[in-house]
Amino acid sequence: MGVKQIKIDASEVTIGMFVSGLDRPWTQTPFPLQGFYVRDLEEVNQLKAHCNHLYIDVLKGARPLKNNLKTLSPKGASKSRVVRSDKDERVTGMAPLKLKPDTYSHSEPLKQEVVAAKSLYREVYGAVSKVMEHLDEGDARSAVTDTKRAAGAMVDSVIRCPDAFTWLTRVKRKDEHTYNHAVRSSIWGILLGRHMGMSRFDLEALAMGLLLKDVGKTRVSQELLEKKELTAAEKTEFEQFVQLGVAILEEVPDVPPRAISVVKTHQERVNGSGFPQHLRGDKIPLLGRVAAVVTFYDEVTNPRGEKYPLSPSKAVAKLYEGRDVLFQGDLIVEFIRAIGLYPTGTLVELNTGEVAVVVEQNFERRLKPHIMVVMDPYKKILEEPVYLDMAADDQVKHKQAEAERTPADSIEWIEIAQDLEPGAYEIDVLKICQNYVSIKEPKKSLFGFLKNKKIAGMFGT
Repeated sequence: MGVKQIKIDASEVTIGMFVSGLDRPWTQTPFPLQGFYVRDLEEVNQLKAHCNHLYIDVLKGARPLKNNLKTLSPKGASKSRVVRSDKDERVTGMAPLKLKPDTYSHSEPLKQEVVAAKSLYREVYGAVSKVMEHLDEGDARSAVTDTKRAAGAMVDSVIRCPDAFTWLTRVKRKDEHTYNHAVRSSIWGILLGRHMGMSRFDLEALAMGLLLKDVGKTRVSQELLEKKELTAAEKTEFEQFVQLGVAILEEVPDVPPRAISVVKTHQERVNGSGFPQHLRGDKIPLLGRVAAVVTFYDEVTNPRGEKYPLSPSKAVAKLYEGRDVLFQGDLIVEFIRAIGLYPTGTLVELNTGEVAVVVEQNFERRLKPHIMVVMDPYKKILEEPVYLDMAADDQVKHKQAEAERTPADSIEWIEIAQDLEPGAYEIDVLKICQNYVSIKEPKKSLFGFLKNKKIAGMFGT
């Protein structure tokens, strides 16, 4: 691949660029993660205030422009004028989030948790589908009890090991979009809540609310659910699913009121443009605001009936565009921090041309996760996936460069060039992740792979 990353002076940064590196540690800046799109003049000014120079990815974002920044609209990166209604204005004055980041700092080994997580996923999925099926029979009580128990077990699993359940968001079942969406949304919600340090009580209410948030859709026609373009009347009819779901759950014993509140408010937006109550700002309960973020994220990464859904980085970019307009701004930042730009299970293309699957996060260096390489630069499937700890690979090359007194800019660093749309090249992500778990000592195997001339050639070493 050609050059994708260039160094520019901080005074040259413009809206629409993708910032991939700074001249100082990311932790010394207000930016949410290592790598982001510049969306407005506020971020331009922050970059200029904190950095002398920075690195931009010209494949992902805009190249340097000669335009004077003063001529750019503070509302977006587009050259065309954007006419905004009052509801598009940013919402200010919301109480900042109260984070407890060290609440669940310990994480169990991924290999220890993934088998149990896969079994639990099936149990949770079955409980949600059972609720939907039993509603028409008027006997949802036992199914809801199963869902409550499964939600608690899922919270336990995500607390122990966030990565294990994240893989399973890639699981798909034909013609059962609503069930899958509910389970995935619940996983994202628990991941965000865990990151924020929510109490176990809140996590269980959030998980159960997200699992049950779409029960009202059992009262909406399938034709309406699957229709892509809705008239104003059809839109109003569709939006009734929230009140219908609340009414159903209020009649079922053992559903906690806080879980029902999640169902009631997960479609609200902080600027009042949501439904059904058009609540604004802090009037939306925190769990409802969290549910809104994760529901939106899963809907755009797994849209109903779409063959090519958005990649995670594009979905994150859409969320970021809606900060303080549709969603609470600092909540978006924390969600990005919680899942990373390339969540576990993401299919990515490297700057060397290979295709890989992200199998585990590196929470210190979000852009350098653990990956399994599955295709060579010519997009041919490898006989066996190759494990690579991208951060460890950097360290090895740094030491080698120092020992040989080689200029750092002459080394071919392995970078993620882009994430790919889910389903690209028909790669079975779950199978690859299971292959990773089966490796007894993956970190040691890295060096064994790199000694192999064929594999070493792949990575330019």
